[in-house]
Amino acid sequence: MRIIKLDHTTRDNILSDLLKRDPNNYDSYGAAVQEIVEAVKARKDEAVFAYTQKFDKVRIDKHTIRVTEAEIEEAQKGVDQELIAVMEKAMKNIRRYHQMQVRQSWFDSQPNGTILGQKITALESVGVYVPGGKAAYPSSVLMNIIPAEVAGVKRIVMVTPPGKDGKVDPVTLTAAHLAGATEVYKVGGAQAVAALAFGTESIPRVNKIVGPGNIFVALAKKAVYGHVSIDSIAGPSEILVLADDTANPRFVAADLLSQAEHDELASAILVTTSPELARQVSLEAERFVQQLSRKDILEKSLENYGYILVANTMEEAIDTANAIASEHLEIVTRNPFEVMTKIQNAGAIFIGEYSSEPLGDYFAGPNHVLPTNGTAKFFSPLGVDDFIKKSSIIYYSKEALEPVHKDIIAFARAEHLTAHANSIETRFEKDGRD
Repeated sequence: MRIIKLDHTTRDNILSDLLKRDPNNYDSYGAAVQEIVEAVKARKDEAVFAYTQKFDKVRIDKHTIRVTEAEIEEAQKGVDQELIAVMEKAMKNIRRYHQMQVRQSWFDSQPNGTILGQKITALESVGVYVPGGKAAYPSSVLMNIIPAEVAGVKRIVMVTPPGKDGKVDPVTLTAAHLAGATEVYKVGGAQAVAALAFGTESIPRVNKIVGPGNIFVALAKKAVYGHVSIDSIAGPSEILVLADDTANPRFVAADLLSQAEHDELASAILVTTSPELARQVSLEAERFVQQLSRKDILEKSLENYGYILVANTMEEAIDTANAIASEHLEIVTRNPFEVMTKIQNAGAIFIGEYSSEPLGDYFAGPNHVLPTNGTAKFFSPLGVDDFIKKSSIIYYSKEALEPVHKDIIAFARAEHLTAHANSIETRFEKDGRD
């Protein structure tokens, strides 16, 4: 890994380099995605079936697009029971964590005759996109479905591309069943997102779409936003390790590579105050790369977006971490909890040398669907709040409104909205009707 002395110029250059990975920059795919979205909107099932055959080389129809109970039972029989046990342990942790996020409706009643409040209501339906193809991602299934189930969503629809055999991966399907999916459809890509957004003869529309996917899925979510809600436009994975001379270089190198293996656009950055740690981590990373199965991806990822930045002070290192606003941030320092209090921008914060990023990906409980590409400056991890909506509650008695009604009228007239003023004024007309 390249080692760079940190200063304002190098930091700005790296920030600019990282932003090139933003899915919003891939406009060359936009027209193709829009064509798919419009086709599904207009031709519904017909377009979904055609695109599935074109892109996934699988024939589906109205009789086979939805996964049946028999297929779920068959899938469960084909999954290792030890893996199911592990998933059930992870589910317990994920559910417990997200239950702590549940909000309650509230009401505030005052003696003057006012009641104000907020009503919390779960979304009626949610669509969960899960990638398919060459790999299965049961952890993504759990992380997207369980918060929706905890929030109280009644209809949780999962879509995922079918394999060459026309079936959903058994592990993915088993995870969906365990987590609480109410429907599963064998369709992926931009056509799946469009089907969830607008509805087809086979797939009723949903209110919100969540879940990761490739550039076509990300741009399709962007295209349908406004017709439905979405979680975010997710970019490539990233990790930043903030460390001093107390860190174990072998641990740090291993953690950096845990994200670099995702794809060639993944980012792995170490910011440290120790030149010696920087040197050792670079050597350990090189050794690991030669041993690991995704060597080609690792090498390209590190070449493209892998950095070891040497800072003069921990304050400079922390400022850089906040500027990058990484999806995953590990703090491996003498006083990691003290450093944590100074972190303003990060998707998930891992504290100490035994809290490595994969712990969060699979098992600890907090959600692994996190803001990427600097959006941790204003976005949060996926959670229960993503699956609810809030309604304001307002009640004023006549006795409560009377002392303030002239203030409201004055405000309305200042904005030249006479009908607004009239709405209030009418209630206090002196014609005997009050």
